[in-house]
Amino acid sequence: MARKSYEGTGVLPGIDDPVREAAAQAASKKASAKSARPRRISTPRLIAAVLIVAVILGAALLALHFVEQFLITDPRFALGGPGDNSSLQIGGAAHISRPAIEKIFADDEGVSVYLIPLAERRDAIREVAWVREATVARVWPNRVIVRVQERTPVAFVRLNASRFGLIDAEGVILPPATDRFKLPVLAGVRSSDPVTKRREGVQRMLHLTADLGDATANISEIDVSDGDNLKVSQPYDGRFLTLLLGDRNFKARYGNFLSHYSQIQQRLPGAAVLDLRLEDRITVVE
Repeated sequence: MARKSYEGTGVLPGIDDPVREAAAQAASKKASAKSARPRRISTPRLIAAVLIVAVILGAALLALHFVEQFLITDPRFALGGPGDNSSLQIGGAAHISRPAIEKIFADDEGVSVYLIPLAERRDAIREVAWVREATVARVWPNRVIVRVQERTPVAFVRLNASRFGLIDAEGVILPPATDRFKLPVLAGVRSSDPVTKRREGVQRMLHLTADLGDATANISEIDVSDGDNLKVSQPYDGRFLTLLLGDRNFKARYGNFLSHYSQIQQRLPGAAVLDLRLEDRITVVE
């Protein structure tokens, strides 16, 4: 069998392959590490890039400035004065005074709509009588559109011995309106009360009217001064009656009154105040 000669290689038999593989791996890692090193950007190139970005930003800011000045100074963007319905448009106002809203924009007459602080104007409009909610929008070139949502009155309240006002579901007192509202008078709520207290009284009334349904149309006054005993007053069969309904089961108790009133009238024709709080009987209050 012929012998394989390893003379002059300096490597023993069976060792050459592992050594070569290790050398190849070391060379590969060295090459990878060299290629992974970040490339350095020269100082002149960095300065040139910064200058280019600065020029672009400066040009953009300058263009924005010129556009802004154009919007501010060009008369085509100016808001018209009072009575200019095409420039200041108001929608949704049936009881709200247009002059009251125009007054809010008085300082904006002849001013570019670009400069009008819409959020401030909206907050001011919300303070106008009858306004429940409002939105203000800028429409180019020179229009402002105001949309209002009016409050809905739910009852009359006595303001003094000779005057009545309107009140909405949130307890807000509303000024008189030219419309004719068929609403009950709400007693037990005063205009001098805090709005939170007025709201509580209105909510008690609305709970009662929701339960009574169509029968509410016959009621002229609802007294909520005692939260445990709501009272309603109404004309009935040629007389003016006051009914004590308690704080629940209003519809059933009112129905009991309708069913038995003829009998009560026969037995006690002078009865004017009826206590309906007991489910099985009606008591005449002297």
